[in-house]
Amino acid sequence: MNLSAVLSILVFSPILGIIVLAMMPKSVEKPIKIVGFLATLPALFLSLACYLHFQWGKNLADFNVAKEWIHFRGMNTGEPYFAVNYELGLSGFQLLLVVLTAVVATLSAIAAGRFVKKEWKGYFMLFLLLEIGMLGVFTAENLILFFIFFEITLIPTFFLIGKWGYFEKEKAAYSFLIYNGLGSAVLLIVIMILFAKTGTTNIEMLTQMMSDPSAPLSGDLKMGLFIGLLIAFGVKLPIFPLHSWMLKVHVQAPPAVVMIHSGILLKIGAYGLIRFGLGIFPKQFDTLATLIAVLGVINLLYGAFLAFIQTDFKMVLAYSSISHMGIVLIGLAAMNTAGVQGAIFQVVSHGLISALLFFIVGILYERTDTSLLENLGGMAKGMPLAAGFLLAGGMASLGLPGMSGFVSEFMAFLGLFKEIPWLAAVGTIGIIMTAAYVLRAVLGITYGKAHREFTGVTDLKGVEFVPVVVLMALIVLIGVYPSVLSSPLQTTLETIMLGLGG
Repeated sequence: MNLSAVLSILVFSPILGIIVLAMMPKSVEKPIKIVGFLATLPALFLSLACYLHFQWGKNLADFNVAKEWIHFRGMNTGEPYFAVNYELGLSGFQLLLVVLTAVVATLSAIAAGRFVKKEWKGYFMLFLLLEIGMLGVFTAENLILFFIFFEITLIPTFFLIGKWGYFEKEKAAYSFLIYNGLGSAVLLIVIMILFAKTGTTNIEMLTQMMSDPSAPLSGDLKMGLFIGLLIAFGVKLPIFPLHSWMLKVHVQAPPAVVMIHSGILLKIGAYGLIRFGLGIFPKQFDTLATLIAVLGVINLLYGAFLAFIQTDFKMVLAYSSISHMGIVLIGLAAMNTAGVQGAIFQVVSHGLISALLFFIVGILYERTDTSLLENLGGMAKGMPLAAGFLLAGGMASLGLPGMSGFVSEFMAFLGLFKEIPWLAAVGTIGIIMTAAYVLRAVLGITYGKAHREFTGVTDLKGVEFVPVVVLMALIVLIGVYPSVLSSPLQTTLETIMLGLGG
């Protein structure tokens, strides 16, 4: 059975929803929301089918597709002078991120049906375009195609923030665009130099070329290109001090967009560092491993300490994201199996936990018109179900055993303790601070002193249960049965370790 068309259908399936929405009148709210939600389902079902295909012992390479796409020929030769092929593929790591994207996108569509109050047609058309970009980023098998999908994620996100956000939405949108645009420019320069020097943008071929001592790039150029990748994806992750744009987005963007942004878009930075940084430039990554570990610990401590002093729950979660992305850097810098696996676990785990917490923040803001901690005290009395899920999400965020956060943090730190124990010991202060800021915020909201009457406030109801139950179930599943992630990652980890000489 030929499965090579599956990935193309998976990535571009939201186009069908965009076409249907384009033909609908913009005033019919309910049908637009239904179409917007239904358009995310093909990608969800196909991604789960790919996961089951792997679990049944079959090869993910069955889904790979490679077609001739762009060819410019020279004057005196029949050989292509410039060739970029249309190449999509799946590894275990890519599969996990595609499933994560499809799940969070579907749940975000449900959240948008709840939170978006105006111009639903434009919102869902941009949202579905964004989903195409995200799915394409994680399946692209050459750098040009990756870059095109990467850029496709920027424009819809800019408009979704700037049009449907809160009071300072335009400022947040332009901050997002400027920082990410500069990161994209650096990434494009790296890709063009690689293409000019090697004649290919195929990721697998570049990985093989860079491991060859006779590769047509000097050691200094390789290091320069790796630093360029570190900056480009460091903006996206984000790495301190390239993080200020992200704080504005997390506070000003609508909840459904923040679910996507914190759950998926930030993970493109981690994916790029792992797939291209660690994959194509392993020796350069190893040379700067200590610096990357230090940056990771700075992220962890900086985010944790600033989260502890915030008065707005959205800002607590924004700084929490910076802190948790530090754990990704710590795991990668360890350059061993435990560390890299912990980093990848953290990418998936934080995607689920942040989506859950930002959805609950959206519910709270919609009900109370505030996200200030002092105004949300005593929530457990009036909204016991929402308070319970918030408490559970908080426990997952601080790394409670039995939840996904524990597995990822434990493995990342285990990896770093093997290589740079003194730095890992410093980093554990961040883990303690994480418990402090999460408990301060979550317990303050659920059981703190009540500054308002919650008796007239509606608890979770109807479709609002779907995102919280699904996300919580996945967080617990990964926590108690990590093999759902570790088994697809085995081949990826073996390939990375082989490139590192381990």
